[in-house]
Amino acid sequence: MMDDDQFISDFGFFPDEVILLILSRLPVKSLFRIKCVCKSWYKFASTDYFKRLYNDVSAKNPMVLAEPTESSLIFVDNLRGVYDLSLDFIGDRVRVRASCFGLLVCSSIPEKGVYYVCNPMTREFKLLPRIRENRPITRFHPDGEATLVGLARCMYSQKYNVVLAGYHRSFGHRPDRNFVCLVYDSESNKWRKFVTLQDDRFTHMNKNQVVFINGALHWLTESCACLLVLDLKCDGWRKIGLPDEVAGSVAGNRIYLLESDGCLSVIQISEAWMNIWVMNDYEKEEWCMVDRVSLRCIRGMVPGVFPISQTGRYVFLATHKHVLVYHRDSKLWKEMYSVKNNSTFPLWFSAHAFRSTIFSCH
Repeated sequence: MMDDDQFISDFGFFPDEVILLILSRLPVKSLFRIKCVCKSWYKFASTDYFKRLYNDVSAKNPMVLAEPTESSLIFVDNLRGVYDLSLDFIGDRVRVRASCFGLLVCSSIPEKGVYYVCNPMTREFKLLPRIRENRPITRFHPDGEATLVGLARCMYSQKYNVVLAGYHRSFGHRPDRNFVCLVYDSESNKWRKFVTLQDDRFTHMNKNQVVFINGALHWLTESCACLLVLDLKCDGWRKIGLPDEVAGSVAGNRIYLLESDGCLSVIQISEAWMNIWVMNDYEKEEWCMVDRVSLRCIRGMVPGVFPISQTGRYVFLATHKHVLVYHRDSKLWKEMYSVKNNSTFPLWFSAHAFRSTIFSCH
């Protein structure tokens, strides 16, 4: 253990390392409760070493964050179970727009152009500087918010970026090809802006699923012909091709972009099958099909099923009212969560991949 983290425990027969491993697998809610038990427990859970350990464990344990009602969150966790949290600590009515390594970007519902970054586990939040933009960066009306919202957060850095991007549209006119991009830098606490020409469009679902890998944010375009990539190192857009079998897939197949153990992944869903592709060489853009899953067991749910999060061991999927997990080793399906009210609003409409970390947003 590191010098600044050395201390003697009062846990009897258990070595410090064993206690730390046990605590690193607790839900954050329980973690904050045990810190109030005694000084030793507080010290255990407050060291930099433990925070890194907790985040490393969480990075290997993907979750689904669903927002069934305004400012209310449901977390579906294969390791720690299902529990709910609220975003009421922000003090505003908000909705989640993006997620990355335990942090969320939320937009204010009553006030356009107001964005927050928060960690729902630690209940910390930061109000981002107000965007002073004369020209709207959206092609939607009357939403008034960005077409694309992305969050980039490195596991081993305190820095993060928030990205808002969309097509300029003059009042009363159709959107033009000017694609305006605003990037917030947490180190400088400022926004920067650049404009490019862009022809690709995004559906709600394609802009909702954004993957941060290799210093870049990745979105799937509406046509599912390619990935649109924003490289934050140079503020430049580029494209990545999809597997030939996916790009040329027949009508009726649905394509989704996810992350899998630090790699880009594309999931293709048809009436009977779920094909999972992973990019095994990012520089060469080489894809490999790693699994072909029969959907026979959830046949009635297939038209509305939507993959949200995955690892090499399991895949989380959402429907109108359920969150399911598919265990790839045992080839078994399990229902993890079900909406209890009569709402018919699709659960996947506001679901995001998530990691339960104790990163600070400050």
